[in-house]
Amino acid sequence: MFSAGETSGDQHAAHMFQELQKQLPDIKGLGMGGAKMQQAGIDIRFDSAGIAVIGLIEVLKHYGEIRRALKLMKQLVETEKPDLLVCVDYKEFNLKLAQYAKNQGTKVLFYVSPQVWAWRSGRVGTYGKAIDMMAVIFPFETAYYEAENVPVKYVGHPSVDKIHPQKSKPDDLIEFNLQADWPIVGLLPGSRINEIKRLLPVMLAAAEKLTETHKGIQFILPQADSITDELIQSVLQNSSININVIKAQPYDVIQCCDAIMTASGTASLEIALLEIPMVIVYKLSALTYFLGKYLVHTKFIGLPNIIAGKSVIKELIQHDVSEENLAEEIAKILDDKDYKKQMLAELVVVKKKLGQGGGSKNMADLAMEMLQS
Repeated sequence: MFSAGETSGDQHAAHMFQELQKQLPDIKGLGMGGAKMQQAGIDIRFDSAGIAVIGLIEVLKHYGEIRRALKLMKQLVETEKPDLLVCVDYKEFNLKLAQYAKNQGTKVLFYVSPQVWAWRSGRVGTYGKAIDMMAVIFPFETAYYEAENVPVKYVGHPSVDKIHPQKSKPDDLIEFNLQADWPIVGLLPGSRINEIKRLLPVMLAAAEKLTETHKGIQFILPQADSITDELIQSVLQNSSININVIKAQPYDVIQCCDAIMTASGTASLEIALLEIPMVIVYKLSALTYFLGKYLVHTKFIGLPNIIAGKSVIKELIQHDVSEENLAEEIAKILDDKDYKKQMLAELVVVKKKLGQGGGSKNMADLAMEMLQS
C-alpha cells in the first residue's frame, strides 16, 4: 500500500513500484496518489491532486478533504491488511497514517525523510516510533536517525535515474516549435494549485518585461499532471504574451531552455540535474511565512543550494518575488556569459554530490527485504 500526497511523491512511488514488479510480477499495489502511480499499475483509491498543498493556511483551507483522505487510508489499512505500507513524503499526513498502521501490526517503510536538518529535529524520535524503516535520499540525513537508534538506510535520490528527456534537444525544438537562435525561457510555477495561483501571474508579468528587452524571446511551460487545463488557462488568459504549454514531457521542455523560473521543490533539483541555469521562487501566505521564519533553521530553501552548502542559485523569497526581480535575474543569466558559466559549473558539482542513482531500485530492494523478513 502506498501513500503519496504530491506530484513528486507520486513519481517516486510509481518508479519504485515498477522496480518491485520486476522482482515480484504478481505484486499488487493500492492507495493514495496520482496519474503516475495509476499508470504504473497501482490501484488509486484516493486522488491526491486536491490535497497537494503546503503551508499552515493552505492546509487549513483543505482540512476537510485531507481529513477525509486520512480516514479512507486508515480504513484501507484495516480492510486490505497490506503486507507493507510505503509512506512517500507528505510528512504530517503520513506520520498519522504510519502511527495508525503500526498499531494495526502493519510494517511501515517511510520514503523521503522529513527535513529534520532544517526544522524540528526532535521529530526523529516521533517518526522512529511510527515506522520500521526510514529511507533517506540525501547521504547526510542518516546521521540524524542513527543518533536516535532509528532504522535508516540511504537509498539515493530517485530523480537521478528518472531525469532523462525522451528525445534529443534538436527534435524537441522542432516538436515544440521553438527557434534555437532566440532565447528560450521556461516557466515552472509548481505542481500544487496554490503555487499556480501565487507564482504563475508574477512569472507571466516578468515574461512580459523580458519581451521588451530581449528580441524573439520564447516562453515554454511544462504543465504538471496534477494541474488542470482550466486552472492554467484561467491564469494565462490574463497575459498578452504567447506561452507554449506542454504536457507530459517536463524533461524535454527543461532541456530546451536557456534559463528557467521555477518554484522551489523537487523541480529545482531536476533542473539542476539537467544543468540548466535557473532562479528559484518561493511564496506562501503571509501567516505561514511569518511562522516559518521562526521555525525553520536553514540558510536556503532551494535544494541545489542546500546540497551545495552555499548559494549557487538566486532565491527570491516572499516579498522579493516580483516581476522586476524575476526579469532581472533571468536577463542576467541570458546576458552575462561569465555569470551563466559559473552557475553551470556549480550545478555540475551538485549533480556529482547526488551520486550515481539507483534510488528506485534500492527502494524496491529495501521493500523486498521488509516483505520477506
